[in-house]
Amino acid sequence: MFINFFYMLKAYGVPVSITEWMTLMEALGRGMALSSLTGFYHLARAVLVKSETHYDRYDLAFANYFRGIETPVELTEKVLQWLGKALPPLYISPEERKRFQDWDLDELRRQLEQRLREQKGEHHGGGNWIGTGGTSRFGHSGYHHAGIRIGGESVNKSAVKVAAQRNFRGFRTDETIGVRQFEVALRKLRQLSSKVEGPREELDIDETIKETGDKGGMLQLVWTRGRKNLVKVALIMDSGGSMMPYLRICSRLFTAINRSSHFKDLRFFFFHNCVYQHIFLDPSCHMDSAVRTEDFLRLLSPDYKVIILGDASMAPSELTMVDGSIDWYYSNDEPGITWLRRIAAHFTHAVWLNPIPAPFWDRTIGTYTISMIREVFPMFELTVEGLEGAINKLQVRK
Repeated sequence: MFINFFYMLKAYGVPVSITEWMTLMEALGRGMALSSLTGFYHLARAVLVKSETHYDRYDLAFANYFRGIETPVELTEKVLQWLGKALPPLYISPEERKRFQDWDLDELRRQLEQRLREQKGEHHGGGNWIGTGGTSRFGHSGYHHAGIRIGGESVNKSAVKVAAQRNFRGFRTDETIGVRQFEVALRKLRQLSSKVEGPREELDIDETIKETGDKGGMLQLVWTRGRKNLVKVALIMDSGGSMMPYLRICSRLFTAINRSSHFKDLRFFFFHNCVYQHIFLDPSCHMDSAVRTEDFLRLLSPDYKVIILGDASMAPSELTMVDGSIDWYYSNDEPGITWLRRIAAHFTHAVWLNPIPAPFWDRTIGTYTISMIREVFPMFELTVEGLEGAINKLQVRK
């Protein structure tokens, strides 16, 4: 039953397991959906969706699978005029809903087409024609467990309409991130530092009492790490050229980090397309703001958490050749990939954030250079989900 809906959910990225699906089938067998499409919508979501971050994907899949219940576009103006004079909304109790029979999508479409051919005038409060109030399958302000709402406002809620409203769009984690999401994700680095990093130099009173009690009164001092944040972060950003379309998201990142006070140290550096023997202190990437990359590596200790932001898209020669830099005034004496490997080898934790959506990494113009850089740095797309993955990678102890 509804096996294609299972695959539709999978296609939309909702992580549904066979065990959860069988649980849903058991719930349907026990009548927990109340023979209602609305009931099925809520029951299936409760059983199949494990996180609110997938609610929007669920709604999209549901709306697509049951799209045949939405109002046909060929409805005439006359029908809409009939529906303009509405009776007061009809509310149906859960007990009354149980008497309605099962529904069939093809039958619904057939019946609506028949009503459009045969109906000669407006109806209100009935149970058959297109109208308002009552228990007809077609119209608004009434109730039918699998009706088609035409015009008006939903009262008892059509399941497809609930899905189409996409009330949970804001819960998605695969959308491009804003300032607030940046702040929340970066805060996770601060939380990590207070728990697992730094020396144990503060007395844990609660654990000391517990351990002393367990040892029959023999004093057992338990030390813990302090709440001082020891995380140091270096943000290295690609500036100009192909990064111009992503100026807005980069400015959001700047805003979020400038608001932050989570880190022991925070440094900003810039490059154009690729890092060579120089790295820059401002986004203009002019030589008057350059420092030697060797000095940069000496200045920053290996325990810095490095986040590189760039589309990783460039001419292959910029990565693989001497003098491959795109800037006419700049000659690189070693290939760019060599410098990237040095950076990756120096820091114990480094990730690459790419504003290009991950599904396009193997089909965009920069596919070749993206694949080369992915061999050097763990790469994540610049979405909430991608940023969380990058933060988790930076948290891994080595």
